[in-house]
Amino acid sequence: MSDALTLPAELRERAGKGASRVLRREGRVPAVIYGGKEEPTTIHVEEKLLMKQLDTGHFMNSIVMIEIDGKKQRTIPKDVALHPVTDRPLHADFLRLAKDAKIDVAVPVLFINEEASPGLKKGGVLNVVRHELELVCEADKIPGEIEIDVTGLEVGDSIHISHVKLPAGSESAITDRDFTIATVVAPSALKRSEAAASEEEEGGEEAESTEASED
Repeated sequence: MSDALTLPAELRERAGKGASRVLRREGRVPAVIYGGKEEPTTIHVEEKLLMKQLDTGHFMNSIVMIEIDGKKQRTIPKDVALHPVTDRPLHADFLRLAKDAKIDVAVPVLFINEEASPGLKKGGVLNVVRHELELVCEADKIPGEIEIDVTGLEVGDSIHISHVKLPAGSESAITDRDFTIATVVAPSALKRSEAAASEEEEGGEEAESTEASED
């Protein structure tokens, strides 16, 4: 599971665009905590600290303990709006989590043991269809990543969600089909050589057919 992060915050006394602009000029990011059958709580957090946590690469899949006046609220980030030019955070949304809550998350995929795939050793390429898996997870069991072992895969083999052993507390959010995650495909050079050979064979057959008709 991704490590829990702690994010100090302060309550927002005023809402609205004007107040938010003032906060951003002071290096703060407006945010809101919602859900959990409670009223939304408007807060603001330090921009530099939020950026540091965003840069970890797993912020959106991590439990974030938001600390307000010494009290912590257990949340998961749901959205961080970024400036279209500067990529500075403009606003953040956090969802309160009950201990037994289940939530939808996108968890990154990590492929391991590529050196043990005969297809890849022959020059095949791992064509990744899904870099993340949409999962429904227990709030306290969110995996940081899903490892997929490609040992033994040959060119033409595919990995489907049914081949993946998900960790306890997690299940696929997509249940109506056995979708493809990755496929070992022939390299483009091999494809071109096969296509050229096929064209030469077809050309030879056409020449033989023409000669036969002239006879």
